[in-house]
Amino acid sequence: MHTTDDWITTPITRDLLRGALDLERTEHGLLPHRLPATARAQNTDGQLAMAESQPSGVRLALRTRATALELDTLPTKRAYVGAPPRPDGVYDLLVDGRPAGRGTVAGGNTLTIDMTAGTADVEPGPVGTLRFADLPEGDKDIEIWLPHNETTELVALRTDAPVEPAPDPGRRVWLHHGSSISHGSDAASPTTTWPALAASLGGVELVNLGLGGGALLDPFTARAMRDTPADLISVKIGINVVNADLMRLRAFGPAVHGFLDTIREGHPTAPLLVVSPILCPVHEDTPGPLAPDFTQGRVRFVATGDPAERASGKLTLNVVRDELSRIVAQRAADDENLHYLDGRELYGQADAADLPLPDDIHPDAATHRLIGERFAKLAFADRGAFEGRNT
Repeated sequence: MHTTDDWITTPITRDLLRGALDLERTEHGLLPHRLPATARAQNTDGQLAMAESQPSGVRLALRTRATALELDTLPTKRAYVGAPPRPDGVYDLLVDGRPAGRGTVAGGNTLTIDMTAGTADVEPGPVGTLRFADLPEGDKDIEIWLPHNETTELVALRTDAPVEPAPDPGRRVWLHHGSSISHGSDAASPTTTWPALAASLGGVELVNLGLGGGALLDPFTARAMRDTPADLISVKIGINVVNADLMRLRAFGPAVHGFLDTIREGHPTAPLLVVSPILCPVHEDTPGPLAPDFTQGRVRFVATGDPAERASGKLTLNVVRDELSRIVAQRAADDENLHYLDGRELYGQADAADLPLPDDIHPDAATHRLIGERFAKLAFADRGAFEGRNT
């Protein structure tokens, strides 16, 4: 058992973190952000503000001989009116790249969201502590992946031996943007979201800009991607535009072009993969908006649009896929590094029979694994958009 005198406290600084685009100093410590301050200043959507502050793909990366560590954090946990309580966010521990433990932090703030009324209230709570002990002796690389779905302020890091930033692994950096499915939705843990699984299988470093409810072709997100160093880039577009009923076909096509144009300003030749939505039966031919349904004692979602409105330009997933395929084919004539992947190759009709979406929108843990494995096979394999060896 360690005493207070055994611990070394190491300031948490940017060079100990991977996967965050910005760090905000708070009264408690540091809050990782997945959008830069310039983008956050232009955002007026509370859902997106919450999503980008949830550290999907963000991890501490340390080199140390420590055999025990403690991380103090202040989580913000979500509760939804009319829905069962959510489990605490999960922290994953990797030692030399291999899973070595998992933990949670009790306490923290509670954000109570009423999706029907459109309100959100915060009740403050205390800082909690994550502990890992009995780590292997000797020098090792340690990663602590923060909860993908729980806003997490980093307060203090204590170890029983000195800590330094983990060395650069020399792998290619994959920058990915998508919806709540890319964010992690109902994955079991931060290293088992489908992008994290695909990154592990592909041997790349992940920067995950999957933003729950926020893949809406916002220009500030495109500029954030433009300005983020990356070797490989993917954008998974469509489901949020449909379920928010945000735009019509007339606006969607130019918005996609503008989004891709902005990314290309900063990454003119990087492999860029456009991925259309996975199968989602409620939205295949029915427009949004999407609405929660609590009638069965759990949260489900229903599309409330009228399929007949497709004639006036309302978007469905099939309309979106057709438009994305057309846009990529047109642009690829002058951009040999632009590629398209139909999301139904990741999760399609046959999969829906075996692994239905529990709330009719979001995949469960098993489906995240399926999507991650398929993406890795399709994108990172020979002749895939991201083929090539890491240095």
